[in-house]
Amino acid sequence: MARQPRAWQRMLSGRRLDLLDPTPVDIEIEDIAHGLAFVARWNGQTRGDYAYSVAEHSLLVETIYGRLCPDAPVKWHMAALLHDAPEYVIGDMISPVKAAVGPGYGALDDRLTAAIHLRFGLPAQIPLSVKKQIKRADKISAWMEATQIAGFTDTEANRFFGRPDPKFMDGLSIVLRPPVEARSEFTARHAALMAQL
Repeated sequence: MARQPRAWQRMLSGRRLDLLDPTPVDIEIEDIAHGLAFVARWNGQTRGDYAYSVAEHSLLVETIYGRLCPDAPVKWHMAALLHDAPEYVIGDMISPVKAAVGPGYGALDDRLTAAIHLRFGLPAQIPLSVKKQIKRADKISAWMEATQIAGFTDTEANRFFGRPDPKFMDGLSIVLRPPVEARSEFTARHAALMAQL
């Protein structure tokens, strides 16, 4: 009988996260923050001395979400911060790669998302209306990233992500910094939101 391939990953916290059947007890924010701080957006194809990390992106999305939905409950801010959290173990694949991989990627992402949400007091699946607003914030962030650090013209970014209303970007800019700083800010923002839940 053939042995089953290993489907778990050992985290720096010491947890063993089963990728096929993740449980909330094996999720730690320090592991998420560390992983996301070292995962590059845009497959690393960005200008600057540091990669633009998923941790930085997540912080920006949560900020933009707050501008889109100023009266949103804290739990939905947490959902916005954690919207790409599964990427701490499965990486950030650009959309064309996700399409090529097929539905298996989406199923894995969904299982991890559910476990992460439950770990931090969110419903396994967030309401579609909230998900849509987080996706809207995600697209605004992607437009900013595309035009500021990924080499897209405004016209190209408008075609792929839609032209965002400038008021939601006012005063915001893309931050490139060492992973340890992104990790620290992500962890601090998570703690601040947890304290308000």
